[in-house]
Amino acid sequence: MHRRFLSSLFLLGVLASLAGCGETPTGRSQLALVPNSLMADMGEDAFNQLRNSQPVSRDAQANQLVQCVAERVVAGAEASYPGSAFPTRWEVVVFEDASPNAFALPGGRIGVNSGLLRVAETPAQLAAVIGHEVGHVLADHGNERLTQQLGIKAVFLVVGLLGEEEFGNQQLMEALGIGAQLGISLPFSRTHEEEADLMGLEIMARAGFDPHQSVALWRNMAAAGGAQPPEFLSTHPAHESRIRALQQGLEKASASYRAVTPAEC
Repeated sequence: MHRRFLSSLFLLGVLASLAGCGETPTGRSQLALVPNSLMADMGEDAFNQLRNSQPVSRDAQANQLVQCVAERVVAGAEASYPGSAFPTRWEVVVFEDASPNAFALPGGRIGVNSGLLRVAETPAQLAAVIGHEVGHVLADHGNERLTQQLGIKAVFLVVGLLGEEEFGNQQLMEALGIGAQLGISLPFSRTHEEEADLMGLEIMARAGFDPHQSVALWRNMAAAGGAQPPEFLSTHPAHESRIRALQQGLEKASASYRAVTPAEC
């Protein structure tokens, strides 16, 4: 009993020192226990695993387009959320994969599948996707999901009582929003997805891309993805719900877009 009591006190001390309830850039309350430096290390490890196991595109035109759009999206994110912590540099890689996916990882890594370029028909539509993914990183959604899904193990990992190998490599990848294979893009919660959508809308607008193209992008996604399960069975918002939410945010984003110089990529 005494040992259990001491363990409880220790755990409460850890939680008290680490678990202050913070906020995302949109003002939503958030519990994220894992230090940013550790999240960046996890993002780097996951990105290196993917780069070593997946073919990288050698298409010069595709790489130039993705690099151009990503650079402007990052600049737009910095302008949109100046109080957020940003990586010192972002690494962008185009993977040769037919699935229309993209992801961004803590620490400043962005991956885009070549298949996305067949669905995102304009640079602005590509910016909508990359802005959304950068929104996940800025809002610390991977950290929040890691904390929620793995509970006390996350605290033990933070204080060094549990090695990453015991934590489970696949669990870490899933918490970051990617599967064992690059073609599998794992959904965040509906709350996270909706927050990243609205953040991405503002980010693309500040980056100089017409935010109306976000709606066109998701219409393309709906056409490419086929039927979805009912919304209440899925963590992803249904395409039409997502489009309606984006349309509601267009007035504000359009004002931001009119105030900047349009991007050329």
